[in-house]
Amino acid sequence: MADGFVAKEVTFENTAGVNMNQSVAMANEGKYSAFYKCRFSGYQDTLYVKKGIQFFRECIIYGTVDFIFGDASALFQNCSVYARRPRQGQSNTITAQKRESVKDVSGIVLQNCTIDAAPDLQPMLNVVRTYLGRPWRNYSTTVIMQSYLGELIDPSGWLEWPGHSLDKLYYAENANDGPGANTSHRVGWTHRNISYTDAKKFTARAFLNGSEWIPSTGIPCNLDL
Repeated sequence: MADGFVAKEVTFENTAGVNMNQSVAMANEGKYSAFYKCRFSGYQDTLYVKKGIQFFRECIIYGTVDFIFGDASALFQNCSVYARRPRQGQSNTITAQKRESVKDVSGIVLQNCTIDAAPDLQPMLNVVRTYLGRPWRNYSTTVIMQSYLGELIDPSGWLEWPGHSLDKLYYAENANDGPGANTSHRVGWTHRNISYTDAKKFTARAFLNGSEWIPSTGIPCNLDL
């Protein structure tokens, strides 16, 4: 794959611990990147999808605050995403997407993933709130589709970020299941239950132009829904 990077079965870990604030395990800004069966382990800000076009397949990601974050066009497919027990008094936010302009094309998409509590969070589900994401910038774009959402997900789904506008965001869910997938109590300021047609815009084929480069990586990929 020209101008690209491929990682298979690699572990990226930050061992700083839960009390050390931002502790990135991996930051990536390659033009094209693909990760297969990799493990990303940390607490706050585990995986920085800084920019570029990024595809993750069958990866495992652990973290607490904003632990998948950045301004890339990033698609996570068939991945396992585990929220851990955060520092006392903190809430968990799985994503923090940084799209800054209506002209940008970036976003974070989770497709056919499992989002659940890590073992250390399980006993704290009645104490710690966990959200699907919050907006790092005003045009923050995040889509969760065809995924299992565990009981850890707060019914409101999404969290505000003080100082950022809420009227330009694109936060959407489609065809999810599990105890955290009930959208009847989601926040009213941005949440969208999108249609099958709209969800197709966030597939590997449409969102990453995946048919042009992912096959050359040798990594399995569902290009469509």
